Amino acid sequence: MKRRWMLLLALLAGLVTITGCVPGDGSNTALHPAGFFWGIWHGWIAPISLIIGLFKHSIRVYETNNIGWWYDLGFYIAIISGFGSLSFRRKSKKSCGSD
Repeated sequence: MKRRWMLLLALLAGLVTITGCVPGDGSNTALHPAGFFWGIWHGWIAPISLIIGLFKHSIRVYETNNIGWWYDLGFYIAIISGFGSLSFRRKSKKSCGSD
């Protein structure tokens, strides 16, 4: 039971930490736009940003104050590697079990 509470506390702390850097939180401006690595980070936390954006309208999935192509590249790399790899893993498990 104690282990379960510790896991829940760790997950809650991780969620609070992640939500501190969501797109649209005001940390990136026109004078200090988001770059490539922010694009990767925002791509990884896109599902969390989407959920938060339902309740807080200033939060977005994608940072509008960015440097352009490099931010886009980082964002899409994170989206494809995160969600695409899950899809490939599921397909490989199904094919292994059917042989």
